[in-house]
Amino acid sequence: MSTESQKPVVLIAEELSPATVDALGPDFEIRHCNGADRAELLDAIAGVDAILIRSATKVDAEAVGAARRLKVVARAGVGLDNVDVAAATKAGVMVVNAPTSNIVTAAELACGLIISSARNIPQANAALKNGEWKRSKYTGVELAEKTLGVVGLGRIGALVAQRMAAFGMKIVAFDPYVQPARAAQMGVKVLSLDELLQVSDFITVHLPKTPETLGLIDDEALHKVKPSVRIVNAARGGIVDEEALHSALKEGRVAGAGLDVYSKEPCTDSPLFQFDQVVATPHLGASTDEAQEKAGIAVAKSVRLALAGELVPDAVNVQGGVIAEDVRPALPLAEKLGRIFTALAGEVAARLDVEVYGEITQHDVKVLELSALKGVFEDVVDETVSYVNAPLFAQERGVEVRLTTSSESPEHRNVITVRGTLTGGEEVAISGTLSGPKHHQKIVAIGDYTVDLALADHMIVLRYEDRPGVVGAVGRVLGEAGINIAGMQVSRSTAGGEALAVLTVDGTVPAPVLAEVAAEIGTASARSVDLTE
Repeated sequence: MSTESQKPVVLIAEELSPATVDALGPDFEIRHCNGADRAELLDAIAGVDAILIRSATKVDAEAVGAARRLKVVARAGVGLDNVDVAAATKAGVMVVNAPTSNIVTAAELACGLIISSARNIPQANAALKNGEWKRSKYTGVELAEKTLGVVGLGRIGALVAQRMAAFGMKIVAFDPYVQPARAAQMGVKVLSLDELLQVSDFITVHLPKTPETLGLIDDEALHKVKPSVRIVNAARGGIVDEEALHSALKEGRVAGAGLDVYSKEPCTDSPLFQFDQVVATPHLGASTDEAQEKAGIAVAKSVRLALAGELVPDAVNVQGGVIAEDVRPALPLAEKLGRIFTALAGEVAARLDVEVYGEITQHDVKVLELSALKGVFEDVVDETVSYVNAPLFAQERGVEVRLTTSSESPEHRNVITVRGTLTGGEEVAISGTLSGPKHHQKIVAIGDYTVDLALADHMIVLRYEDRPGVVGAVGRVLGEAGINIAGMQVSRSTAGGEALAVLTVDGTVPAPVLAEVAAEIGTASARSVDLTE
């Protein structure tokens, strides 16, 4: 067998920058194919160890099944819509992407949309090239001394805030997951969403697309803004309700908009395009040579690490490092407890404790802290959260994280608790364990309340004053909404005192239904948990 054939084989299925191949180095056999050609892809992927793709190549269950030696799928970009991560995970194939490759590029485009909207640059350009000299029609507004409302102060939002501050803009932000002190260090004042809507001259959106953020800037929100406001969305389509924005522009309640993303893409005939004061681009957020090169280099480095058996920073479906077999089943439990913690807290804690008790602590359980952190930030940030970058997200938000372990666990063989102190001093905690040889995931405590309930994808957690009729009222509201209760447990300290109810249900609980449940039983503490996203 030749030396060449003994090298791991890397298949490049789409055009990538020459720097990508350089970053792979001489230790691999490089092959090429047209990933968009299905037959060619399935034939070429059969004997390779890694495949590098962009957006045109679909690595689904069929492709994974055809790849007998495949160890790594590397997407030179942010999204993974064209990769069946579940199928890859089941087959033991690592999936990596380049979650930070387009941060600067996306921020710069948002800034460009803000400036273009303020000064009517694209409209004036089009008119002039059409032989029309329309100075008076395209009079704009200055950015200096105007207020920019940044909705979502993550990495991209922070970069936009930093850059637009240089124009003399006053920066305010809405982000329940950023500590006010951290924002203040950036020269940003944190406001409620309603306050931001009322005071902003420009609003730019930089949030992940989740059930909670979908339609966040809706008709109600657009009735609270200044009529001179200009709204920019270069984050995710659907966060700004396009129909509501159309009505606001038509009625003169919004002065202009800059859009790079849309509810349905590709989008070529939106009613919003009829407005001269709308600046629109075809999802160019990641479209720069630099971003593409960064993405290619990043995934090439990940491929090198993965095929060498080392820790991979941007792996989205596997954990790096050596993990004891007794610890491995607890990883998904810790991650889910982290996600439930965020759902219950509604904000990022100022301090977060991951507590591990029982026999499992004879092993190195540091990875459980990382797993819990991954869960905590899964529904908070737009970027893909990995076991390596989760601590970075905590650090960026000023969250103090501690791991506590003890071999003593009186009631269960092993228990994991995610406990956090919120900015107002309130403590939120959720505890879970694994039961039986099949490692069934169970919740065993929420705060000081003991429960014993199988962990489910859809849950409701209620705190209320203990009294007759509450359970019936909750069941009636959910029944009328067509939501089936799979399981329920009530815990209380004393009769007539505060009680806690945990319900597992068969589907997602819409926000209006949850609000109706809260109103019906007279509580402000009603939280839903959805682990399916």
